[in-house]
Amino acid sequence: MRTDFPEITVHIDRQLGLGEGPCWSPEEQALYFIDIQAPALMRLDPATAAIRSWRMPATIGSFGFCPDGRAIVALRNGVHFFDFKTETLEFLVHPEPDKPTNRLNDGKIGPDGRFWVGSMDDRPDRQPVAALYRIDADGSSHQMFDGLYVSNGLAFSPDGRTLWHSDSRGPWVHTFDLDRKTGALSNQRKVITLTDAEGRPDGGACDTEGYYWSAGVSAGCINRIAPGGTIERKIKVPLAAPTMPCFGGPDLKTLYVTSLTSDRLGPKEAGSLISFRVDVPGAPIAKFGEPLKL
Repeated sequence: MRTDFPEITVHIDRQLGLGEGPCWSPEEQALYFIDIQAPALMRLDPATAAIRSWRMPATIGSFGFCPDGRAIVALRNGVHFFDFKTETLEFLVHPEPDKPTNRLNDGKIGPDGRFWVGSMDDRPDRQPVAALYRIDADGSSHQMFDGLYVSNGLAFSPDGRTLWHSDSRGPWVHTFDLDRKTGALSNQRKVITLTDAEGRPDGGACDTEGYYWSAGVSAGCINRIAPGGTIERKIKVPLAAPTMPCFGGPDLKTLYVTSLTSDRLGPKEAGSLISFRVDVPGAPIAKFGEPLKL
């Protein structure tokens, strides 16, 4: 295993409570991300360093892009469409209307064009009552599996055939075979279990070589994990608690990383957004209702 200490660019001069969910817009050459606690959806223009923010009426866990320019957002009160121009929400579906102590957490548009989103037990003493859901283009919600503490780390292999997922309180990473046509999952396999010292798995992303980049929220690092389950490299970052990586830039070889406010290293450190260059591009991300042509 190699260890990298990259040259870092800090992109934000405001404090994030719980920075999460970075997602690159190739059309705009801009990065969108969220502050779960604000709660807000935000946009960074790397060329000008300008940041814009849209307040949400409830806790936001994740989002993805739609072909018509809107976003699909996972809020505490369900999944909605958000129109950036009118700043209005349109309700789509609530996967867990009967679980008031849960909230929606990490989510991502799959290569099949569906919105995959997980939930988490929002109580301090977390219990395995969360699940992963698949939201189809017709607005239907499908529970894919349950028994989770904190559904997290969603990412998809570059060929669109493998779904990566983690349970941050497991704390393990596992994969499934994905049927892009039907959205079915099969052949669940546990890839790796990570200790706090190695980096408990938070958000994740896949590169074009099929490796999985996992934010080690407990260890100030990003772990690049091989499909077979070994840590190929550990990237140390100057963040107490990194939450999720995202590939961006014109060549998808800039890794953006969000973090949350943490006192893991002693004094409380505010959440932030950084980036650094990497040697392999990220796998492309689809839009809701628009599968990738793989």
